[in-house]
Amino acid sequence: MLLVLVPVASSDNGVDSSQLRTAVNSSGIVNHMAALQAIADANGGTRVAGAGGYDASAEYVYGKLAAAGYNPSYQEFTFSYFQELAPSVLEQVAPNAVTYTWNVDFLTMEYSPSGDVTADVQAVDLLIPPVGGSTSGCEAADFAGFTPGRIALIQRGTCTFFEKAQNAQAAGAVGVIIFNEGNTPDRTPLFGGTLGGLGISIPVLSTSYALGETLAGLSADGLVMHLATYTLTEPRTTRNVIANSPAGRTDRVVLVGAHLDSVPAGPGINDNGSGSSMILEIALQMAQAGIKPRNQVRFAFWSAEEEGLVGSTYYVSQLPARDIKNIAANLNFDMVASPNFVRFVYDGDGSATPLAGPNGSRRSSRFSWSTSQPKSAGGAKQRSMALRLRALHRCRNPGGGLFTGAEEFKTSEQAAVYGGTAGLALDPCYHQALRHSGQPQRPRIGPDGRCGIARCAHLRHDLVCC
Repeated sequence: MLLVLVPVASSDNGVDSSQLRTAVNSSGIVNHMAALQAIADANGGTRVAGAGGYDASAEYVYGKLAAAGYNPSYQEFTFSYFQELAPSVLEQVAPNAVTYTWNVDFLTMEYSPSGDVTADVQAVDLLIPPVGGSTSGCEAADFAGFTPGRIALIQRGTCTFFEKAQNAQAAGAVGVIIFNEGNTPDRTPLFGGTLGGLGISIPVLSTSYALGETLAGLSADGLVMHLATYTLTEPRTTRNVIANSPAGRTDRVVLVGAHLDSVPAGPGINDNGSGSSMILEIALQMAQAGIKPRNQVRFAFWSAEEEGLVGSTYYVSQLPARDIKNIAANLNFDMVASPNFVRFVYDGDGSATPLAGPNGSRRSSRFSWSTSQPKSAGGAKQRSMALRLRALHRCRNPGGGLFTGAEEFKTSEQAAVYGGTAGLALDPCYHQALRHSGQPQRPRIGPDGRCGIARCAHLRHDLVCC
């Protein structure tokens, strides 16, 4: 069974969407995904913003839209590009000599600067055993007893990684190790994170909860670590791709968006080649069928999302207040082909998650993946609007979208409804680097749930699903 489906229109709006839903099928979407995979293959295995893989992806989308009769445009902007030049180093010097493995035991935090330090490690306001809600490193007061010149050991939790690193830097830390929070299965393994931009001058790494707990236990016994990062950060230019439907009310625009860029580590075929491919295919089929929507549809393919929602934020910052008001709804499609998928709909009315979307978002919560899809087990409204709707959410524009899962672990209840494997991440390769086996084949999701050599059977296509 192919996963990517087109949402069914609400039954109370008098619109028959059957023609479009029939025309937009998984084969067309997968063809676009395959094209994005080929672009990544030709550009070092990635489509990260600011590099050739993304530029070629944008040209592909632009060309398809133009050929279909749209008048697409590029929106250029400058952002802080980040590249890891070589694997980072993490070693325990004392009380024992232990060398840890990059991309297995630890990762470099995006936007970490280069640095090479050897120093004592000091734990900062840790919550062990973890119960959730850790504020480790979130306040300057956490560092009241911190000794300058040490490496700060900090737990993931309720504030941003930048805030944690900034507070550590202000307290005189020479490096930072941030380990996962450990309170739930999906916040236990090794994770990749971003500082969100420039402003930190000391190296920052991330680790699993287990390694962090081990280091915390040793920190009281003279733990000394060697930490080194090798990175490049510089201003680069990238571009969003925007196209409007020729027909429809321009004072009631429906903005349909997806980010087109990948993380530096992989080709981003699920995150988010899948969402981009789906909305591209919708745009092409609308044009081919001559569909004239009641409200103008604006298709937006964002760049530099993985660097902190930069492209969509820039787009909104350039819109006059009247144009922002004219956006009737913002629909976001970020990851719709997860291998161990669920079928989630963003929670517009706050009935299933703590935060509701802006007024008008309730209607988008009535999206359905299919006419027969069960809405139990987290199928109807289980993705917080606040997490996913970008800058237009802050402008209080209504919104919604679909989502098939990232690093969260599938529950047994969800497995009973959607199939798949309980206890395995919804996207086992989410934000992970590709793991090469030394064979010439493309790396794909392996039987152990990591990025190895195996076939992405749920897509029935030769794609890298990371």
